[in-house]
This record gives sequence, structure tokens and C-alpha cells, in this order.
Amino acid sequence: MSKVVEPRTLPGFMELLPSQQIQFNIMVDKIRKSYEKFGFLPLDTPIIEMAEVLLAKAGGETEKQIYRFDKGDNDLALRFDLTVPLAKYVTEYYNALTFPFKRYQIGKVYRGERPQKGRYREFYQCDIDIIGDGELSIINDAEMPSVIYTTFKELGFEDFTIRINNRKILNGLFEELNLKDTSVDIMRIIDKLEKIGKDNVIKCLQDINISNEKIDKIMNFLEIDGTTDDKIDSLKNLNFTNELFVKGLEELEQVVKYVRLFGVPDNNFKVDLTIARGLDYYTGTVYETFLDYYREIGSVCSGGRYENLSEFYTDRKMPGVGVSIGLTRLFYKLNELEIIKEDKKSISKVLVVSMIDDNSKSLEVADMFRKSGINTDIYLEDKKIKAKFKYADKLQIPYVAIIGEEEVKNGTLSLKNMETGEQEQLSIEEAIEKIKV
Repeated sequence: MSKVVEPRTLPGFMELLPSQQIQFNIMVDKIRKSYEKFGFLPLDTPIIEMAEVLLAKAGGETEKQIYRFDKGDNDLALRFDLTVPLAKYVTEYYNALTFPFKRYQIGKVYRGERPQKGRYREFYQCDIDIIGDGELSIINDAEMPSVIYTTFKELGFEDFTIRINNRKILNGLFEELNLKDTSVDIMRIIDKLEKIGKDNVIKCLQDINISNEKIDKIMNFLEIDGTTDDKIDSLKNLNFTNELFVKGLEELEQVVKYVRLFGVPDNNFKVDLTIARGLDYYTGTVYETFLDYYREIGSVCSGGRYENLSEFYTDRKMPGVGVSIGLTRLFYKLNELEIIKEDKKSISKVLVVSMIDDNSKSLEVADMFRKSGINTDIYLEDKKIKAKFKYADKLQIPYVAIIGEEEVKNGTLSLKNMETGEQEQLSIEEAIEKIKV
């Protein structure tokens, strides 16, 4: 007898029961439809890429997390995000694309980091990006919050805030303080303010040899308070002449203006000068989105503007702006906090069962239901009627269509409502209308 292997799933990889998967798919469908409302085109890139292509920009911690392997003479790697494959794609198919190129992609990515609650090695990202050919209007930066707002409304959320900043403002501040050489390190620290608190941010800045005087100026800047318009006025009143700072402030003011014109209410977005985004390729507008009453989840959608997406694949300048929803982690957290419920165990609206040995009429009825757009299951096992009803009940299928000798003779069926217990004789056409309601 062969050895029985224990069935087990690798740590950091999510598997769901059907009821959970239905809920997950509903979220994916809502996100997809929301993205398509704004004209974003679907894209799917390979999970496996040539390592040389995929890792052209990678380094440091990211490269350590890459799943990399040899197959024959090929050095291969699993994609670790959807942005690098996009950069490769727009360069490779440049002549076939229309710019600005608006794409969305929903797919799995892989990172070999230490798995923990809510953090996976395989997870779904839901990305949108707008890529320009040589230039890209700042108004595109304002469309992103509009897409985020629409998407999270579609997902059923009301109380969420899209936080917006511009990295040029921060970089301009650091140039004013003669801290340009350490600006990337400073922004990575600032980006942790929400997680680690003010005191720890100050300590981290001290650890990279920033003077207390300059730390005070940085912290005072980050603590500028008030409404979105108040903050913009406060930034203007600093009277900084640094060219980068002035440009960033102009862009931020433009983005705020157009975010409002795109229809995003003021209570769903705000300027937040602490939002820096740790990735150093963001060059302008940056975004972080939080659920107001569930801040422990962290950012549920983030992204920003980058000036040269494809710099490692072409000399052609291709600026872009994009955001990403980490769907696997979000789904896990929403379930953990019981914000979403697994209230569907089946996607079928009706179960067809036969009371006679001949299944031909049942198959015919099921086919007619399906052609009418009704998700239909059919029970084909030779069991008693009680077992068939139990099957429908456990899967929470709302209707059972019963085919017996009398129904075959009369060209009808008995339709039972599993919630009320009501049962009635109907023509197939009448049953279709009732089930569709």
C-alpha cells in the first residue's frame, strides 16, 4: 500500500471555502466593474517572467523576497507586483497601444516574506495605472481618488478617507533644510508615523544623524493642521522659494481642485502632509486610503505619480500614475473584523430534482432555466427526496423545481420556495419569471 500524504497548504497561501470564495469573487467583480466605468482596459501579464527582465529595477529587500528558479537554461522569477510587468508591457507593445494608456489588472503576485496574520506570500493585487507618452497631465492624478471613491462605495463602504500629498513638497522641504541626500531615508521614516508614533519617528531621524533643530522643523511641518484648504494656505504662507516645493504645492492645489470636480466629497478626502509612500520611485502625488473606523487594517489602497515607468527598458520617457488595492489582505481583515459576512453558500438560484428514474425532462428544464440566465443546479444522484431537499437547504438554494410523473404529463413543474415552504404548480415560463424576481 502506498504511503498516504498529509494534505496541507504552504504557509502564506490563502485557500477559501466555497462560501468565502463567492464573497471574494463578488468583491473582485465590483472592483473590475468600477475600474471599467472609468475606461480602464483589462490586462493580464504572465506570472513567470525572465529574471533579467523582472529584476531590472529590483534590489535590496525586494530582491531577497523574489521566488527565483531555473528551468532548463532559463533563469526565471515569479512576479512580485503588477507594476514592473506593466513597465515591460508598455515598452514591448508601445507601437500597438494608444496613449494615454489606461489599464487595470487584477492578479496574483508572489513575495517570499515571513507569513503572518493577514500577510501572505501569494496575494491578489487590483491595480490601475494611466501611462503617458512623454507627458501626462496632472488632472490624471485627480482621477485616481475618483476611482478609489467609486470603488469603495461599490464595495459598500461609506466612511473612508483618501489621504493625498505630493512628494515634491516634502523633497522641497528637505532641500530647504539641506537634507536632500537623506530625503529618501527621511520619507521612509515619515511614512511610518501612523504605525510607530511621533516619538519613534523622532528617534529614527536621530539615528540617521538629523539634528534636533531640523527634526523640529520637519515635525512642525508635518503637524500643519486644519481643513484641506487651511493646509494649502498654511503651505503658501511658509513663503518657501524652493522651486521643487513651489511646483509640488501648485500640483497639490490642482489635484484638490479637480478631485472636487470629479465628484469626490470633501469628507472622503483630505490633504495629509505625513503621507510619503516608502517606495522611492514616486515623484509627485501620493495616496493612502483608510477605513475611518478600522484604522487597524492600515491603508487599503495606495499609490502615486512616477515620472519614468519604463526607464530600465527604454530611453523613452513614460510618466504614469496609479493605485493598488491589496485585495487578499483586505479580504482577510474584513472577515476577521466581521465587516463582511459569508451569506451565500451557493451561486445557484434553483435546484432541479427528478422524482422519476428518467432524468430527461429534468435536464430539459435545467437547460431552459440556464438559457434564461438563471444559475441552475441539478441533483442527479439516486437518493430520496428528503436528501435532495437537504442538499438545497445546506447550500441555501432558494428554489427547488420538482419533476414528477404528473409534471411530465402536464408540461409543468412544482416549484418550492425553500425559505417559506410554499409550493405551487407552474408552467416552466411562469417558474422562470418567479425565480428571476
